[in-house]
Amino acid sequence: MIRIAPSILSADFVRLADAVALVEGCADMLHVDVMDGHFVPNLTIGPPVIKALKATTRMPLDCHLMIEDAERWFKVYREAGADWISVHAEGCAHLHRTVSGIAETGAKAGVAINPGTPIEVLDEVLPLLHHVVLMSVNPGFGGQKFIESTIEKTRRLQRKIIDSGLETVIEIDGGVGPENIAALAHAGAAVFVAGNSVFGQDDPVAAIDALRSSAAPTDRS
Repeated sequence: MIRIAPSILSADFVRLADAVALVEGCADMLHVDVMDGHFVPNLTIGPPVIKALKATTRMPLDCHLMIEDAERWFKVYREAGADWISVHAEGCAHLHRTVSGIAETGAKAGVAINPGTPIEVLDEVLPLLHHVVLMSVNPGFGGQKFIESTIEKTRRLQRKIIDSGLETVIEIDGGVGPENIAALAHAGAAVFVAGNSVFGQDDPVAAIDALRSSAAPTDRS
């Protein structure tokens, strides 16, 4: 089933509640990029904003922790209201312990990997994961160009998941639009983070509909 997760990184932070309300009912979940200015060269939001968002929407909050020492912070984000929590393989010293801990809180545990990171880093934790976030841009800023090799990377990860007898969800983050969502869905992705392609458009609701329509030929629902 195709799920669209608009990223608030591309929304107007002055009118964030209005932006969320606009996509309520047409989006499937809300993607929240948490950046600390160290792991990535940008600084965004923290737990108070997660808590405020949780009070304004019925959509699940998909929190992507692009931070150092994520193993120290995931419980704080869970308590603030995160439903899905993803940590980066590249920045987590004790990945197995961390994803196990996330699952123990009741959140959906995920691992994100950067474009230059091979999927083999997931081998020892894949059975523990609800989802994997494949970064299709280098993390840190919205509005970047989609890296085409992500499609083949998605295909290889999906094959690994199937061969392992798992049902791990593949999520794509970065540069997703009507021009590439069908190929990504066909390769095995099911969740699509959409920033500029939703909140950067004049009509975000129509933009979400366009993404669904573009993915429809290969929608696995």
